[in-house]
Amino acid sequence: MFFKNSRYRQQPFAVTIDAKGRRFKSLTLRAAPETDGTFLHTIEQGDRLDHLAYKYYKAPRKWWRIVDGNTEFFSPLDLLGAGVTKCVSISLGHDDESGEPPWSVLAGKFSALIGIVSYQFEEKVLLREYTLTVAGEEIPVADQSYLRAVIIDYNSLTITIDALTTAINASGFVAGTPENRGRIGRQIIIPPDAPA
Repeated sequence: MFFKNSRYRQQPFAVTIDAKGRRFKSLTLRAAPETDGTFLHTIEQGDRLDHLAYKYYKAPRKWWRIVDGNTEFFSPLDLLGAGVTKCVSISLGHDDESGEPPWSVLAGKFSALIGIVSYQFEEKVLLREYTLTVAGEEIPVADQSYLRAVIIDYNSLTITIDALTTAINASGFVAGTPENRGRIGRQIIIPPDAPA
């Protein structure tokens, strides 16, 4: 039984058979509609799907339109960062005297782990200027250092932060303190409104 404006009301029924041979009446999956002419929303602290639906469609019950427009997420909770998919930033220490950072080794370690959805390496070069006195003369000198980090989206049910830091340490980097990034500041698609 569905409300008259339910998006599942027109879905055909199917008969499914369980492991014991019992027959059950169920609904077929509803195909997510194609979306075009989309608008992007940057997630802020405290965002909720029903509030976003009201903001963009003036109808809080249309939150599922936003979910339909963001098919890469496993659940509506993941869309706003409240589900099992988590995002963490871990700083990477490396002794630059020993050679180039082992990016490919770390990528190989991450590829072998089950539960990592995606990862992205960051490297920023910091220049520090100072003067050095040589034979009574002051000489301007620039020294460079690096800020390195990896941003990881992972399934918190299948992998832990400890497993991530262990992989980092085993690759030649030194893992810093993990910082939860959530989905704040990331964008989601707001598809155009359409009749149910």
